[in-house]
Amino acid sequence: MATSTTRTDLPTVDEDSRVYWEAYRDGRFVIARCGACGRVHHYPRPYCPFCWSGDVAPWPASGRATLYTYSVVYLNDLPPFRERLPYVAAMVELEEGPRLMTTVVGCDPGELRIGMALAVDFQPLTDELSTPVFRPVPD
Repeated sequence: MATSTTRTDLPTVDEDSRVYWEAYRDGRFVIARCGACGRVHHYPRPYCPFCWSGDVAPWPASGRATLYTYSVVYLNDLPPFRERLPYVAAMVELEEGPRLMTTVVGCDPGELRIGMALAVDFQPLTDELSTPVFRPVPD
């Protein structure tokens, strides 16, 4: 009898976040925008964290960001993370203002610098689910 393993690295997709995950799967980077106050926020949620309006919808973001802070992870024994070592866990500041926890890819960790320009890319997690990651913008 085969045993199945539950992946622990997958996000919980609910009705409030589904449209965002579908956009990421399709290679579109969207964040939430409030129709009442006009401010953007991330992570997606059904109410604006600034004015509490429920008039929140996906909004196409530029995909440009700067590296706010990061940590290079060299040791993580939990599957599936041990296969990704080393990886860069990072907080990026989107051009639109919100900060986002993500991963920086396509760069030697020794080349990372706070404030460096980054651009969004998408990393498949499953056939139906992708997550935004960021890559350095060439000089």
